[in-house]
Amino acid sequence: MNATSTRKPSHVFTAFLIAGLVLSLLALYWIFLRAPTEAMMGIVQKIFYFHVPAAICMQTLFFLCAGASAWVLIKDSDRADRLAHAAAEVGVLMAAFVLITGPLWARKAWGHYWEWEPRLTLTMVVLFMYVAYLALRSFTGGAGHGDATRRIAAGLAIAGAPGVYLVKIAVEKWRGTHPRVIWSGGLQDPDMLTAFLLGIGAFVCITVSLVWMRTRLRATEDAAEGLLLDLIERDIVEERT
Repeated sequence: MNATSTRKPSHVFTAFLIAGLVLSLLALYWIFLRAPTEAMMGIVQKIFYFHVPAAICMQTLFFLCAGASAWVLIKDSDRADRLAHAAAEVGVLMAAFVLITGPLWARKAWGHYWEWEPRLTLTMVVLFMYVAYLALRSFTGGAGHGDATRRIAAGLAIAGAPGVYLVKIAVEKWRGTHPRVIWSGGLQDPDMLTAFLLGIGAFVCITVSLVWMRTRLRATEDAAEGLLLDLIERDIVEERT
């Protein structure tokens, strides 16, 4: 029973990893060889197929971090704490990707790399909030320590969730220069839609794989730290100074 339960997660992780690789290759094929080049933006429009899936993953991860952090405050769950930390790490990576690819598109569309419009500004603010969360987490001990800093960081993660929601609705509420969402009326060409959906699938599988790896790594680190503390208490090894 135990052997089965320990093998099962690795099989699921491998499935996501392989799916991410296959979907990434298919997405690249469709984006650059099948989807037509947009008439006004030219080749730069293809940034869209990477930018939007990364933004979707970013928002999902930050909401996941906030939800897991709320569970940490309620139940002091080590597992939720590891999930929140991993989600924030990968979410910051996705947010950085969004803020790199977005200005590349903007240079062609607007003639300059940046505008202080609602969605861009809010995305940058949210990124800084979760970078601050990770900075606070760097001062915490391992899981199970009941560290006050860890709980403060969890509060910061929860405080960032409304900002993530505002990023989502910014274009509709405040009519910035950022393009509107494309879920209805956009991507009329079937190959464009296929490339977009493949991009979303690839980013989702890669995101799940990264969060899975980071969560498992933190669990291993916590176990190693717990073992070290136990050895110190037994005077088997000396405490590091």
